[in-house]
Amino acid sequence: MNWFKGLKGKIKINELLKKHTTFKIGGRADFFIIPKDAEDLRFVVRQARIHNIKIRIIGAGSNILVSDKGLNHAVVTLDCAYFKDIIIKGSKLETGSGALMSEAILFSQKKSLSGLEFLTGIPGSVGGSLVMNAGVQNKNIGVLVESVSVMGYDGKIKILKRRDLSFGYRRSNLGKYIILGAVLKLRKESREKILKRIKGYFKQRYISQEWKLPSAGCVFKNPSVDFADRPTSPAGRLIDACGLKGKGIGGAQVSFKHANFIINTGKAKAKDVLQLMELIKRQVKIKFNINLEPEIEIWK
Repeated sequence: MNWFKGLKGKIKINELLKKHTTFKIGGRADFFIIPKDAEDLRFVVRQARIHNIKIRIIGAGSNILVSDKGLNHAVVTLDCAYFKDIIIKGSKLETGSGALMSEAILFSQKKSLSGLEFLTGIPGSVGGSLVMNAGVQNKNIGVLVESVSVMGYDGKIKILKRRDLSFGYRRSNLGKYIILGAVLKLRKESREKILKRIKGYFKQRYISQEWKLPSAGCVFKNPSVDFADRPTSPAGRLIDACGLKGKGIGGAQVSFKHANFIINTGKAKAKDVLQLMELIKRQVKIKFNINLEPEIEIWK
């Protein structure tokens, strides 16, 4: 079915998705598409809708676990120059959703703009970071957002202002859209001070988190038990207290370095990770009577 005839960007048929995830896990997608620009993306969205083809958007692939069986979908990535453009207007950063967060942080630093440093070392694209409201402790990207440009799955584009947006702990109301770009409100500061903070955050994460083997970052959300949606005891601490560091199933293993990281020791399958996640959830429930919720997205 040549439903994509007329596409100006690139398309790959039966593309192995483990090549596009930080977990290095995942089967094949029927279609893997890189639109050239917003109009090309609109073409893909509308054609997929006409032909009843489901679309999934992938950023840097850092927060997902893809089924070993693959997907009968069109997986779309905004990994092209059009969606990676970053510009500065005064103290505001205007960035495409396809830009890596690391690129946005360093670009801001060079332009003497501060505010993004706390996201140093968190892998992923700007778009993915916005959808999950990426952050650490009591800081998250949502507080910096002035507006977000989105496309609906009908191909219509609109600008969501601050009043239209909702951000919470590892969540937002942006998941029903394709994010095109965002405007972030930063503040002026010396490049030296910003760089010092970047190095500090990077050192902290390098020491405390798993870097040597493939993973998807933190697997579970930190549980919250109050009405303000505030995380309480870190999930990693609960998992560690259950004695699960180093626990493995197949090629998946709980990191010795950070218990909320599951690592791919070489040949892990999605089923290995899922079984290990179920074991972790069961042990934490037994010991603490707390239900852990996945932070990663599971694509089936």
